[in-house]
This record gives sequence, structure tokens and C-alpha cells, in this order.
Amino acid sequence: MYSFTHSASVIGVEGKSISVEVDISSGLPQVNIVGLPDPAVRESVERVRSALKNSGFFFPMDRITVNLAPADLRKEGTAFDLAIAAGILTASGQLEPELLHDTLLIGELSLNGGIRPVTGVLAMMEQAQRMGMKRVLLPSGNRREAAWISGIAIYALSHLNELKPRNGLSSYWEQFESDDEGSNRAQASSARADRTQREQEDFADIIGQHQAKRAMLIAAAGKHNILLSGPPGTGKTMMIRRLPGILPPLSEQEALEVTKIYSVAGKLPEGAGGLMRNPPFRSPHHSISTGGLIGGGTIPKPGEVTLAHRGVLFLDELPEFPRMVLELLRQPLEDRIVTIARARATVQFPASLMLAASFNPCPCGYYGHEFGEKRCTCSASAIARYRARLSGPLLDRLDLQLEVPRPLSFEREQGENIMTSAMLRGQVAAARALQAERNRKYGVICNSELSGEGLRKAVHLKPDARKLMDDAFQVLGISMRAHDRLLKLARTIADIEGSASVESIHVAEAIQYRRLDPKL
Repeated sequence: MYSFTHSASVIGVEGKSISVEVDISSGLPQVNIVGLPDPAVRESVERVRSALKNSGFFFPMDRITVNLAPADLRKEGTAFDLAIAAGILTASGQLEPELLHDTLLIGELSLNGGIRPVTGVLAMMEQAQRMGMKRVLLPSGNRREAAWISGIAIYALSHLNELKPRNGLSSYWEQFESDDEGSNRAQASSARADRTQREQEDFADIIGQHQAKRAMLIAAAGKHNILLSGPPGTGKTMMIRRLPGILPPLSEQEALEVTKIYSVAGKLPEGAGGLMRNPPFRSPHHSISTGGLIGGGTIPKPGEVTLAHRGVLFLDELPEFPRMVLELLRQPLEDRIVTIARARATVQFPASLMLAASFNPCPCGYYGHEFGEKRCTCSASAIARYRARLSGPLLDRLDLQLEVPRPLSFEREQGENIMTSAMLRGQVAAARALQAERNRKYGVICNSELSGEGLRKAVHLKPDARKLMDDAFQVLGISMRAHDRLLKLARTIADIEGSASVESIHVAEAIQYRRLDPKL
């Protein structure tokens, strides 16, 4: 007997349809799984065998062949368990084949027949939608996540014995709890952006540092990369950790992208009932590997760069990261994607992120910022080696580079002088609205994403501002990349000020934010 069921896998962050074919023929009792299965898929034989027996079904004592097609694609994970079990049941005559027509089956089986949740369900649901599937059978634990994809009936199972028809074939699907309207309920709940602890951290907590706070505002408004340098304890890390609190909530499409990535990586917040509405904030330790930062593995998985998609990647103490790891950031910061090539496949991960980094001016931390007993003890060669860990091409991709000096006093601002997160968040939202309206025709939203003709048309430089840019290019010897990034930065500053054109004062402010550039 032969049967055919549908399942899905994840390649990169996209779903891939997998056909599960089961053939039962006479011969010595054995089960063979073909189609490039990994160890977790091969072990599904024992899980399926025990689950069927403990759910009131019988496991055929014949020769069983399971084919996962396409056969040239590597299969991994436990999401095929339910489809394999259903295939064996239909091939052995315990279930009617037409019951599972146009149905995608996803789920891991436990030995007692329970159905456990799996990762990557959101990407698989998108693939089911593209395939034109009418319904999806999945674990109860994945129901709320799957409800974000509309147009497909969702049936949640907690145990394999629920597959048995109870009231005849005509009412087979009525025995399940359908979540057909789950998407609408999820859409309604998504209108309220989740509140995180980060929103409770306010820029008003930081004493002084007006210029650095202004730089944070500009970086958030245009989604520009930022680098802070200064001695220990001046508030560099505090400011960057408050950066997500002034970013606007993710749009519907952005939230879906981010949630899908975290679903594939198995990092969805526990108990999450909706899309991730806040921009992600990732802060890996400087001991991270190349694979951990960029992604990798035999079957590539997303790294920190992809987990920070549509959000912020914070690298504290930047020179402490291995130089080889830092150099891998150059291509993602430029192209906003990560391409990982393996022998059997090439996978692309999204990486439209905002890089925020900080570092001390020297190994001891006080070079150029001596005060009282705090004196730099580093030799010139030690400082040179320390700074050489940051290459020129990497620094060239950081739009804002400024020093954060030691505050002169502990006096806090009063009244209108206080720069709170709420105030900055309002300015960022207003600037983003201007950008979205102007840049929509160029296919981007934020100024940092402009390029080519879109950049030339969006900037609107006044004559004196154009002359200042030309002088900066000639006198300061900046690169063409830095020239374009200065244009984008000046455009964002003009948006914050509500100016339709970029004036010389905006260009001047943009130039002075690149003070760590070796050429300046």
C-alpha cells in the first residue's frame, strides 16, 4: 500500500514543502527513511512506532519505506513525525487517505503519542499558504504562532489518538478545535505593542552627554550605525541600551519578518501570544564565534546579525572582538543580507540592522581623558595595536563616530532641558514619517537605505551645502562611501529639523560626527 502526505521544513528562514511518501510491502519487518534525513529524522522511526502503539493504533510488521521528497535536499528536525505517522496510518488502512487531502502536517511525537511543538512554524505556514493548502494540523503549542497566517484552517492536536474518526467521515474535521478565526483575534491583539523592560529605561537617567544624546536621536531617526568612544563609566553602554526605547514599533510586515526569524531559531519569547512588535536588541559577548555572529552550520542557521534584523546589534568593547569576526560585518552592513554558501545549498538571511558599538580609547581606557589619578598607562605601540583591530573599511561603514567625555558635574537637567525617551521617541517618529512619505517611491523607508538615484533625488542639497560637501571630499580626503553616508546623515538631520532641503548647517553637523575617522 502507498500513501502520500504533506509536511514542511525550513531552509534559512523560509519554509520548504516536503512530500512524505510511505510504501508498505511484504518482507522482513523494517523501516527505511530515505531522502537525506539527518539523525533526528532517522530516529523518528522509534518515536512513531511507540506513539502509534500507545495511541490505540497498530504498527505494521512489514517492510516500510518512507521517502522525503525532494530527495536531494537535506532534511533535519522532528517536524516530520506527525506526517510520517499519518502516512503509515493511511498506507496501512487505519485512516482514509482522502481525509488528509490538501492538509499540511507538522509536529513532533512523544513516545506516549503526545504531540510536541516545533520551531519554524510561521515559515512553514507561509509555505502552506503559497502551496494552496486548505488546512494545517499542528501541535497545540504552536497554535497561537500559526494563527498569524490567514486563509488557512488551523487544527491543533495534543495527542495522536485525536486522528481517529469519532462520528463518521463527514464530520471528521469538526472533532478538532479549529482556529480558523485565530488570525483575526491575533491581528486585533497586535494593535497594542508589547511593553518591555527596556521602555522603562529612560534617557533622562543619563547625566549630561547632550551631544551623544543628539547623536542617538539622529541614529534612531535614520537607522544609522553609531560608534561611541570614551573612558569607562561615561554612559556609553547606558545610552545604547536605551536606544530601542526611542525606536518606533515594527510595522505589520516587519513584525512578521522578525517573528519568523525567531521562530526558526527557536527563540520566540516564552508565552508570546502575538507578533514581536518591538525592534529586537541583541548584545553578544565578545567571545562569540564567526558562526554565532553571522550564522552557519551544516544546515545554516541564523546568527546574531539576523536575529537583530529590523532592530539593534550592540557590540560592547568593539576591539575585544576577534578581528576576523568584525570583518564579517562589512558585507551585511552594506547589502543588508547574509549569504552563506554550503556544498548542497546557498542560503540568504535578512540582516537589515542598525549597528551600535562602543569602545575605550586604549586598553586601560583613559588615553586622552586623563583626570586626577586616572592616567593612561598604555604605551604608544599598545594603543596602536588596540586601535588597529578596527579596520578602516569597517569604520567607514559607521555613520556616526563620536567621543563621550567624562561629565563635568552630577547636576541633572531641569525642566525643558531634560531629554527624555518619550521626547526623543516623538522626534524619531516624526522624522520617520517624513522619510517614509518621501522615500516610498524609491522602495525604502529609512534614509540609511537610500542609494544611487534615490539618494541623489532625496537629498535636495542647497548650493552652499553642496559646496561644503565638495570641500569636505577634497580637503578631508574622505572615501566615496563616507561621502554618501554623510549625505544620508545630513538628510536625516534635516528631517529632524523639519527642513525640506539639506542646508550647510546640516552638512556641517554630519561631518563633525565622524571625528573618529582616521582621515579626519
